[in-house]
Amino acid sequence: MTASATTTALGPDSDLAQVFELAQQLRVDSVRASTAAGSGHPTSSLSAADLMAVLMTRHLRYDWDAPDNPAADHLVFSKGHASPLLYAMFKAAGAIGDDELMTTYRRFGHRLQGHPTPVLPWVDVATGSLGQGVAYGVGIALAGRELEKRDYRVWVLCGDSEMTEGSVWEALDKAGHHRLAGFTALVDVNRLGQCGPTELEWDTDAYARRVEAFGCRALVVDGHDLEAIDGALTTAADGRAPTVVVARTVKGRGVAEVADKNGWHGKPLPDDMAERAVSALGGVRDLRVRGPRPPATPPTVVPTGGTEGRGVEPPPPPRFEVGEKVATRVAYGSALVALGARPDVVVLDAEVGNSTHTEDFRDAHPERFFQTYIAEQQMIADAVGMAVRGFRPYATTFAAFLTRAHDFIRMAAVSQVSMALCGTHCGVEIGADGPSQMGLEDLAMMRAVLGSTVLYPSDATSAAALTVAMADLDGISYLRTTRGAHPVLYPEGETFPVGGAKVLRRSEHDEITLVGAGVTLHECLAAAERLAGDGVHARVVDLYSVKPVDTEVLARAAEETGALVVVEDHRPQGGIGEAVLSALAAAGQRPAFAHLAVTGLPGSGTTDELLGAAGISRGHVVRAAHRLVGR
Repeated sequence: MTASATTTALGPDSDLAQVFELAQQLRVDSVRASTAAGSGHPTSSLSAADLMAVLMTRHLRYDWDAPDNPAADHLVFSKGHASPLLYAMFKAAGAIGDDELMTTYRRFGHRLQGHPTPVLPWVDVATGSLGQGVAYGVGIALAGRELEKRDYRVWVLCGDSEMTEGSVWEALDKAGHHRLAGFTALVDVNRLGQCGPTELEWDTDAYARRVEAFGCRALVVDGHDLEAIDGALTTAADGRAPTVVVARTVKGRGVAEVADKNGWHGKPLPDDMAERAVSALGGVRDLRVRGPRPPATPPTVVPTGGTEGRGVEPPPPPRFEVGEKVATRVAYGSALVALGARPDVVVLDAEVGNSTHTEDFRDAHPERFFQTYIAEQQMIADAVGMAVRGFRPYATTFAAFLTRAHDFIRMAAVSQVSMALCGTHCGVEIGADGPSQMGLEDLAMMRAVLGSTVLYPSDATSAAALTVAMADLDGISYLRTTRGAHPVLYPEGETFPVGGAKVLRRSEHDEITLVGAGVTLHECLAAAERLAGDGVHARVVDLYSVKPVDTEVLARAAEETGALVVVEDHRPQGGIGEAVLSALAAAGQRPAFAHLAVTGLPGSGTTDELLGAAGISRGHVVRAAHRLVGR
């Protein structure tokens, strides 16, 4: 199954007979690549080949030689498992060669991975966790219209199985709400999922009704009728409404042995069956496509960050007086306002802006503030879409509710996106609202994200400084802030390098170190005062950078004092305690150690009552320290 040496070029004026030949080529190459690799999803690729052949020939305004062209359309493969089809499209566009397709697909160390990632310059976001691509497409479309002031279109290929994911409907709701006329999703309704028929099978009218209920236009077509597809995509591009093309297709289309047959999902065709399939599809071709190009003269746009934002002198953070009581979430909001001087900074909220203080940014810079309402997954997807377009998003909600969007955060890391997240109202410190509002797992979640930075300020000065610092960090950064107001500890001008820690109390006679962050740092400081009255000298460390952690400060404390008490308003698993132990192990230190964390199920109460009940109050720190010193 080798490619022909004859090359024919297709363009926007190609007739539908030529487009059909391209669709067949996409099918053939999907079969060839997956069979050569010994894995993949050819049948899922075969069903959508006609949709993609029409799109890339007649409607996708794209320059394959210049994938960074800011005026170009965007194509997101939400059904990322159909990567054989996507890579066959790349070959048809001349972006990759037949040899790369046939010898590197799904092989170790190569860029044609099992599901697409931005290691390929024609891929905006990593997909494959189903239910995310539509949401990303909405975010990119929102960035294009509201921030870049461009009229590029965003096309998303979606599978029917993933239409049962709630995140898809969050996305369509926002597409309808914002009237994103530049957004089109193509749903490949091929009836069969991984384990059998999908929930709605071929009930395309039901899909259409649901789409329209969310404020989008639905166009139902035969997904193998090229003329009908072309007409639907022409309508979708008319600039009138966000559109969902509901296309009835056949899984395994064109290969009779597998067409509409269960049990072939995610299975390559054996060599003999693949040979018969290629023959039935008309043999190997080498058609090349040069579809419509992006506008030659892009419209004037606002600055989009990247080089515009990077290198800009950072704004001075807001000032706070030592001793005054200020919540770190308040300092975060004030710092966002200052950051608004940078044209690449955008802020997203999930309808809690009066609590998280993102509304401060809204009031100062409304054109770069985005309300996603109670849709945390879509908030992260919008942030990813904006980051893809060169902006620096800050997305914020209660720490507890960010856990709902963990898969989007995880996949953003796979996409190598840079963005800042803030989780407020963390821990039992929040008080009477009770356990449903208490973020007690967020540090573990964010520490586990690839390449993440995790920051946990204890006062307003450090919170503001770290908020500003996140604007220039690569990857996903996370700031954990508290609800209550606590005394400002640091004067104006104090610096907080990422990966550092602060020693707030120290003497030559220290016999124990107390490590805290957020509210527990204040408990540690109070405990140190009590211990001093008992004749025990305690060092106090502010671990404001949880990842990366300051191994040097911790190792020196362990060596010089011999004992550590780590106190955190978080579950014991995956939080500050484990970060400290990992650092000490790496440094070869094994001090006496006590770890105070939230182990039970909290209830409602005052902050002091809940800190006491959780065993992380100053009194518990004092008792833990006495036990270690006594030993």
